[in-house]
Amino acid sequence: MLTVLRVKNLAIIDESEVEFGPGLNVVTGETGAGKSILVGALRLVLGARGRPELVRTGADRAEVEALFEVAPDAPVRQRLAALGLELEGDELVVRRVVLASGRSRAYVDGRLATASQLAELAQGLVDISSQHQHHSLVDSATHLDFLDAFAGLAVDRARMAEAHGVLVDVVRRLAELEERLRAREEREDFLRFQLAEVERLDPEPGELDSLRTERERLRHAERLVGTARAAEQRLYGGDRALCDELSRISQALTEAAALDPDFGPLAERVETALTELEEVARDLAGYGDGLEEDPGRLEELEERLAALQRLVRRHGGSLEEVLAFRETAEAELAELDQADGVRSNLERERGRALAAAREEAQGLSRSRHAAAAELGRAMTAELAELGMGQARVEVAVAPLARGGDRELAVDGARLTATGLDRAEFLIAPNPGEQPRPLRKVASGGELSRALLALKRVLAQVGPAGLYVFDEVDSGVGGAVAEVIGRKLAHVARHHQVLCITHLPQVAAYGERHFVVEKEVREGRTYSELRRVEGAAREEEVARMAGGVEITDATRLLAAELLQQAAAW
Repeated sequence: MLTVLRVKNLAIIDESEVEFGPGLNVVTGETGAGKSILVGALRLVLGARGRPELVRTGADRAEVEALFEVAPDAPVRQRLAALGLELEGDELVVRRVVLASGRSRAYVDGRLATASQLAELAQGLVDISSQHQHHSLVDSATHLDFLDAFAGLAVDRARMAEAHGVLVDVVRRLAELEERLRAREEREDFLRFQLAEVERLDPEPGELDSLRTERERLRHAERLVGTARAAEQRLYGGDRALCDELSRISQALTEAAALDPDFGPLAERVETALTELEEVARDLAGYGDGLEEDPGRLEELEERLAALQRLVRRHGGSLEEVLAFRETAEAELAELDQADGVRSNLERERGRALAAAREEAQGLSRSRHAAAAELGRAMTAELAELGMGQARVEVAVAPLARGGDRELAVDGARLTATGLDRAEFLIAPNPGEQPRPLRKVASGGELSRALLALKRVLAQVGPAGLYVFDEVDSGVGGAVAEVIGRKLAHVARHHQVLCITHLPQVAAYGERHFVVEKEVREGRTYSELRRVEGAAREEEVARMAGGVEITDATRLLAAELLQQAAAW
């Protein structure tokens, strides 16, 4: 629902802020006062092209800002989420700035957006109908949704979408398998070649580190052996070895312990250290005896390290990734070996999924054809009440043209998540004429009334939060005008409606009434919008009924129209 519209420096509007409410909001005023500028302002926040001539003379920019109240379950929330916007509350602010140079900027909740993004967000927010422009109901892409909503097919549509999703998944998996099978022989040869190299080297986890350690040991064998033997001599084997000194110290402390028991623990600790150092000396001796320079082994290590490093570079940068590749490649080879059996299983699965999707789609088609006739009759009856008694509406349901994917087709028609059908509203305004698409209807007034009839029938299922009717009552009067007012009021029971009208019979049904007035001050034209209530509203309806001169008779007529509308 649109709650506030603020306009600044747009055409002849200097600055205006309007608070709209639920139900039917009507806008009236003299011809040329600027009523339709409001519709132009709404179109700007909905993504229409910003033109420099829209900017008020003398201003550097025009601004339009709209505040919408968004229901928790409104589809627009999903579109906002796709743009990275999450509404924290129930209000959405859309702002459009048009510069005098012709450039424009758009903002959604304070974040920059493109005009195309605004147009996408507009779906479900506002639907505009006028003699010159119109939105969702003349877009045949939306007609199937309207038909299904009218027929109450939401549950059937959900089942269709689920069945289609299952089929698409199976077809995708089968296509991927077929692609692998087409290149199976080449792929198997390639995998076996790579695996043979890995298997020939047969690396083990951590082997690179252990090989590098052994290589360094062999490269410096002479130095390492010398260090080990020198250390062993100083600890145990040489003259004045450290172990001999510790042995004498241990003996002296043991003798002292006979005189003072406090020396006992100290003697034990020295004995323990002596035992540990003797073991170190033996290990050093063993190291020195066991390590020898071995050029052959060193060359062997260098070759294996080089081979393993080539393998690592080829398969990801680490030995662990080489081992992971081996597992993956072995699994893929096993899968390729079993691919024929997998393909047979997938083909059977595809057959079951296609049969289920076909059943859902054909059931939907039957329901749609039945509902289409009923919807056409209902819209024809509405047009008759709106003064188009000779007009006839049909809802055409036809198969979708077959696409390139043979797997997603039923009975020659393309199968989608919505089924096999497309729908389009057709109208024959006069007897003897063939029904044509709404977008090709020539008369603006007829188109506006046709759209009102459609929205009246679909009032409870249409997606938009706000319906805007600009001059929907053009070319009618009298009883038909009153019927239009009632139809608008009925639509407004389910949706917010903004109607720009010049007929008092229509204006009388408004729950909120706004008047656009134009005046010239100091050589500048100003257009202002104000809400009228009570006596002021009765005076405006009287002006609409009587023209320039307002008489007691026109005031009486205005009061009667307002009373009738209030009682309806």
